[in-house]
Amino acid sequence: MKLFFLGSLLYLCIPLISKAQQDSLVTGDSSSHQLANVIVIAQQNLANKKTKVLSSLDSYLESDHSINMIKRGAYAWEPLLNGMATERSIVTIDGMRIYGACTDKMDPVTSYVEITNLNKINIHSGQSGSANGTTIAGSIDLVRRQSGFTNKGLNGLVFSGLETSNMQKITGTTLQYANSHFFSDIDFTYRDADNYKAGGGGEIQYSQFTKYNISGTAGWKPNEHEELTASLIYDKATDVGYPALPMDVSLAEALIGSVQYERHGLTSTIQHWATKLYYNTVTHIMDDTKRPVVPIRMDMPGYTKTRGFYSKLSGATHNHSWRLNLSGHYNTSYAEMTMYANNPAEKDMFMLTWPGINTMYSGLFAEDKISLTDHFNAAVTLGTGLHHNIIKSDFGRQSLAIFYPGMQQSKTRWLKNLSTELQYHRSGWQYSLEAGYGERAPSVSEGYGFYLFNSFDQFDYIGKPDMKNEKSLELHAESSHISSRFNFKAQASYFHIFDYIIGKPNPEFSPMTIGANGIKVYEQLPAATIINTSIDAGYRLPYHLLLSGKATYRRGRSGGLNLPLIQPFSYGTTLQYQHQLFIAEVSAEGALKQTKYSPEFGETAARAYALFNISASRQFNLQNQKITVKAGVENLLDEYYSTFADWNRIPRMGRNIFINLLYSF
Repeated sequence: MKLFFLGSLLYLCIPLISKAQQDSLVTGDSSSHQLANVIVIAQQNLANKKTKVLSSLDSYLESDHSINMIKRGAYAWEPLLNGMATERSIVTIDGMRIYGACTDKMDPVTSYVEITNLNKINIHSGQSGSANGTTIAGSIDLVRRQSGFTNKGLNGLVFSGLETSNMQKITGTTLQYANSHFFSDIDFTYRDADNYKAGGGGEIQYSQFTKYNISGTAGWKPNEHEELTASLIYDKATDVGYPALPMDVSLAEALIGSVQYERHGLTSTIQHWATKLYYNTVTHIMDDTKRPVVPIRMDMPGYTKTRGFYSKLSGATHNHSWRLNLSGHYNTSYAEMTMYANNPAEKDMFMLTWPGINTMYSGLFAEDKISLTDHFNAAVTLGTGLHHNIIKSDFGRQSLAIFYPGMQQSKTRWLKNLSTELQYHRSGWQYSLEAGYGERAPSVSEGYGFYLFNSFDQFDYIGKPDMKNEKSLELHAESSHISSRFNFKAQASYFHIFDYIIGKPNPEFSPMTIGANGIKVYEQLPAATIINTSIDAGYRLPYHLLLSGKATYRRGRSGGLNLPLIQPFSYGTTLQYQHQLFIAEVSAEGALKQTKYSPEFGETAARAYALFNISASRQFNLQNQKITVKAGVENLLDEYYSTFADWNRIPRMGRNIFINLLYSF
């Protein structure tokens, strides 16, 4: 019966056009390398974009079939790509490597940018995403907006928004100036939210946050072939609550800067050369001062600094289109914990949870796209990287040596990746098949973490420095069709991961955290498999109507164990009316009960749910100015629910009324 129901839903979704496709939010490259999805976030024609245009970046990412967002509160969700956590993917901003400073993943790279200063998000699956570093799951690159060297002169945007569930206030402005030799973009966004209300009206304590984001980019073009660009991001969040965790965040702060030189038309075969130098620093301070009752008070600050570069060449010759990327970065990750004694006569306890780990990485990536015939294309990628870790803190090294007496202070790894893809396209249909192999090094936490408490399974975790590289074989198949009235896209991927890194209980060690279930040490399972499938399809109806739908399912196993945080069968459908500058839509989304979950890792089954949303938008043109009004209701029936991706099954927002106002000039 269950299989019949799943099959029926998939059949019903086939004649629907994907909302992501119809809004140009998630579109594949129809000419080459189909594995790249692009979420477009342009400020032009806002009425035709995502209805809730001032939503967080997390909501935009979640619209892509390959991404799930792990929620520990209302702020800074962690992106899972192809059902895998951030250790197995590469997340960059304009190609820059950035390391979060939180041992609990409360500050993913995606939390340090804003919708208003982004142009698009490039999402690559598996080894097609290894241009900026070795990966297993793939890559997410957040591409910031640049006015470019045009004669648009001065223009800008002022925006404001309100959401009722948590009384979130959103305000900000964007200013842009451009001529043929100079451009500048300056953005400011402010968000402030109280505790949100779940379905039924219950308030979720410790879910508030305040965030400021300032972004600036300037470019100079001295001649027809050369460009020089400088950019800076400053992002600061304060008083951030995490209801699914035992601690909150008093400060999450990032400074991200870069300078880039570009040269066009070097030779007849080398079309473009870009070299960038960048620097970023992240500060993240966890505390529990606003929690009324805790077993013991503690502070947990973390810091990272990353200096890096990349140099990219791209060109074409005959039937080949190619690119090369030489990159490198140097990162320092440091985190500590101080536990304050309840008895003044006792001493406080101090430890290094990240013992000053320095990571040096240098990599080379090459890609060649080949036009074989009028209907067949191929692509081949090859990459390699040298990854070096060293423990800079003697105190931290001595602490880890308690568990690993013979451990070395440093570890060097050689990482490799390659992939090949074949495409066939004809009469509006396109088919692709990709196979790849990739490796990754253990993350800072997996290799060198010291008593990191995981509130999901209530275990303290300890890293293991001498683990092998994790390795993956992958297959990806895709079929798509685009016409004036009918769109369809189906895809499936299979990952077979060797030496899969995961925490396993070790009864020989005692936990540090009061009330913890024990200690888990990062170990390696012989193998794990993850399967991802999705369908987006649809049809353009008469009377300015678009009907769209999607369905997604994942499965993760290792031996007889289910892998945690794997998406069950999920679906969504939207009916949209669009005429001239007015848009209205009704949508439904939901998931079946999670039957394949992992109690071994503290997971409980998420029950089935179904949500309904309505929204409308209207754009008003006033000579060279525009006013856009967008409003809607999310979770219209105020359902109380949580998904597989909600940490400790923290409930999501109930009924939420929003309004966005945008004035552009």
